[in-house]
Amino acid sequence: MRTAWIVLTFALFHSCSGGGQSRKNIFRYNESKGIPTLDPAFARNQTIIWPVNQLFNGLVQLDEKLHVKPCIARTWEIDKAGTRYTFYLRRDVFFHDHHGFAEGQGRAVTAADFVYSLNRIIDPQVASPGAWIFHSVDRQAGAGKNGFEAVNDTILRIHLTRPFPAFLGILSMPYCHVVPHEVIEKLGTDFRKEPVGTGPFRFKYWREDEKLVLVRNDKYFERDMSGERLPYLDAINISFTRDKQSEFMEFMMGRLDFLSGLHPVYKDELITRGGKLNPAYSGKIKMITEPYLNTEYLGFLLDPEQEAAQNSPVLIREVRQAINVGFDRQKMMRYLRNNIGRPAGAGFIPEGLPSYSAGAVKGFRYDPDRARELLVKAGYPNGAGLPSITLTTTSDYQDLCEYIQHELYEVGIRLNIEVNTGASFRNRMANSRLEFFRGSWIADYPDAENYLSLFYSRNFSPTGPNYTHFRHPEYDRLFEETMMILDDSTRYAKYQELDRIIIQEAAVVPLYYDQVVRFIPESLSGLGSNPMNLLHLKYACWAD
Repeated sequence: MRTAWIVLTFALFHSCSGGGQSRKNIFRYNESKGIPTLDPAFARNQTIIWPVNQLFNGLVQLDEKLHVKPCIARTWEIDKAGTRYTFYLRRDVFFHDHHGFAEGQGRAVTAADFVYSLNRIIDPQVASPGAWIFHSVDRQAGAGKNGFEAVNDTILRIHLTRPFPAFLGILSMPYCHVVPHEVIEKLGTDFRKEPVGTGPFRFKYWREDEKLVLVRNDKYFERDMSGERLPYLDAINISFTRDKQSEFMEFMMGRLDFLSGLHPVYKDELITRGGKLNPAYSGKIKMITEPYLNTEYLGFLLDPEQEAAQNSPVLIREVRQAINVGFDRQKMMRYLRNNIGRPAGAGFIPEGLPSYSAGAVKGFRYDPDRARELLVKAGYPNGAGLPSITLTTTSDYQDLCEYIQHELYEVGIRLNIEVNTGASFRNRMANSRLEFFRGSWIADYPDAENYLSLFYSRNFSPTGPNYTHFRHPEYDRLFEETMMILDDSTRYAKYQELDRIIIQEAAVVPLYYDQVVRFIPESLSGLGSNPMNLLHLKYACWAD
């Protein structure tokens, strides 16, 4: 696999070098959900992260295999205790030109800029949704007494209160991208619509809900293996058509260069029931797939003190287990997802992470007879006396929930399906108002801790991601112990222990491990893919 990646990389650089891109050099994609901001301090979801990653850089970055690589930091050191990180910065990184700088010229990035940018994330007045990422930073350490220290212009030091093995991955998140203090001070909240970063592309034009244009940063610091300055593209054009049918037609007519994900509008047209590209489009369209760090699941509210869970049968473990074995995930994936994604046969940790193990963590399998036995044990033989359970979802997953509803009815479990709008659904889930809900967890950073933290009792919603309010003293003890382990293989074994507890307690219903699916024109190279579905456009180019 490693060799294949090296060959692909060489072919990419060979085909894109030399400046011979005369046909067209613009990449066009559509963002149907809209983009509310271009400020990295608020890059909480994919719609924002994609354009922000073109405009900004951080200390480190992830490659296509999710390995942490240098970016503005050319190298770094971690002390033996795992609590002090020292970064040595490049000297050739400049902010984009902007009238907020002296004479309108972007200046060199310094360690002080990172101190400002990282402090900004935890500033209550900024109210960044990313403030949680620095929970392990030592607020009493460092020259600024906030854990972030500029030793000089090119040396940055970050102090932690305790070891946190996933910290480098955290620093790859867009929240940690560097921003210029003088531009933010000049623009205030308008920085969201007039962003200034260091990235391969710079901001040009944005008419909200209509068009966003980013253009090539001719001063960008990264180069390809041939020494040519990145990026290859001249511009990125983002449209905001909300109708997915229209988006699909624009792609098929060659007016868009990218489709991401699997939508009912086009899934049966572009892919076969077996999950392959429709042969009719061979030679015209490329389909790129790989495991996606996204676990789709159903969550139970397990807190009897919450009104939505009072007297609910989901508080009984055997009922939760019966739901888990009472429907066929294989059939669900084949008929509703065209086999894009893998049925969740292990734990909550998804495929694509090194700590995932279907051998070490045995998940749930379809067994309707076992489901009936579990209902007897719970005191509801054949479902007699079992109250109906309300499963809340959004319209995008209504068909999946109705499939599960039908399957569970056969074993004696009655579900009511309630469909909410996205905003209402998220609000009710975060505030513990849903008895049973459809959820998904996409990795913020490439470490299983990000998934397992959903079941740590100190992370109860609405301030944390524990939407189920799962509480298990042994789980909490083991979780805290695991966070002190720096050795990867030892920590991964502990992660699997935690995952087994989640399955034993049936805290959730894992449905499937998602898959990145991308459709691009045959003539586009260098876009690639990665398990976090990040959009990297600095290597993208058109064939001559």
